[in-house]
Amino acid sequence: MPLFSVIIPFHDAEATLPETLASLAAQTEPDWEALLVDDASRDGSLAIAMEAQARDPRLRVIHQAAQERPRGVAASRNLGIAAARGEYIALLDADDRWRPGKLAAQAARFAQGADIVFSAYLRVDPQGRSLGVVRARPCVAWADALAGNPIGALTGAWRRARFPQARMPARDMHEDYAFWLMLLREGAVAQGLPDVLAEYRVHPGSASANKRRAARAVWQILGTQGLGGPRRLLCFLRYALRGVARRI
Repeated sequence: MPLFSVIIPFHDAEATLPETLASLAAQTEPDWEALLVDDASRDGSLAIAMEAQARDPRLRVIHQAAQERPRGVAASRNLGIAAARGEYIALLDADDRWRPGKLAAQAARFAQGADIVFSAYLRVDPQGRSLGVVRARPCVAWADALAGNPIGALTGAWRRARFPQARMPARDMHEDYAFWLMLLREGAVAQGLPDVLAEYRVHPGSASANKRRAARAVWQILGTQGLGGPRRLLCFLRYALRGVARRI
């Protein structure tokens, strides 16, 4: 059983997937497997993944030849999660990168008893230029996360035995936020590492860049948390105010 299972869904990512895989190969913690889940790619992504698998037995490509349409990131991640064998599961998208010490730092915190570990990360534009650092709070409980997602998906990892049936909700936006809320609602506390251990690539026109759509998704997710109307509204206003504060 590897220490980490890394879930990497990809769809038409030939421009960025090699850098993502290089950042994984550069990890100072070598005890990992990676599940590369093809989501109906039409470019050279699958060939890149297959070539990487041939070079490194820690990589496993999941490809369904009969798939005609993309299933989406949540469903693709779930295929990888279901096939994972590691003690801990970590998420990495095909256009993001990890710093070399990322898995080692998380392994150390898991060894101290944590069930969820995440970190600060750097936002970069498509050319790799810095757009600022997203800091990590030292500890995040369910109530803390109701004011907006504090865990960057590319930095988050969890103990598989603590959440053996955990799967991404079937949403087309902010599925990672709904996922972390689901785990935290079970009573877990996520522990944040202050070091910048990953780089998140921001694409103009991406789903996350559509602020109105993102706000609507957060409002819907809060509606699944069993909150009364006033508390739901208060949490949403806190989310909105934090978003404004980040851009001042």
